[in-house]
Amino acid sequence: MPKRQQNAPFKALTQVAQEQQGYFTTKQAIEAGYADNTHPYHVRVGNWERIQRGIYRLAHLSPPEDGLTPAFLLWTRGRNDQPLGVLSHETALSYFELGDFNPVKVHITVPVAFRRNSPSPKAVALHRDSLAPSEITVLRGMQICRPARALCDVVHKNPVTLAECRRAAKDASRRGLILESEIKAAKSNPKFADIAKKLFQ
Repeated sequence: MPKRQQNAPFKALTQVAQEQQGYFTTKQAIEAGYADNTHPYHVRVGNWERIQRGIYRLAHLSPPEDGLTPAFLLWTRGRNDQPLGVLSHETALSYFELGDFNPVKVHITVPVAFRRNSPSPKAVALHRDSLAPSEITVLRGMQICRPARALCDVVHKNPVTLAECRRAAKDASRRGLILESEIKAAKSNPKFADIAKKLFQ
């Protein structure tokens, strides 16, 4: 095979992995041009790092900015190989530098119907709920809850955080991270109506 054709899968997979902080899935490797039976070889010779079943990382790329978090999101991938999970709760707030939250686990919200045969990673706190597209944004290539929704989720889960979340909400509003339309939507959501009225005064 000509060298140019040999390099094509490498270039294609590198492009995909760079958008995911170095991580990629088995399906993405196959789509890039790597035959399924060659994957163990690339792990054995050190080209790829096996993170968990079906998820790898290209060894030649720089260390991921967000550690294993992008890989955890890939673990939530659906049939189309796209992540179903969204960084949420305290994890989302920490990414926006709101409050003094420093969660021990990575909080990820997945659809209610989400199922996996394997247990969730030990470092992940999994939440099942519905998120509207308007409640999600993208940060560093990862889907993440917008601050208004993350704040409501944190208080709903742990009411004693209300005072801290109110301070964070004011900071977020001052920085333009919360829109009036989001506050209105939260106050009209039966699940968060009472919380939102206290949070966004």
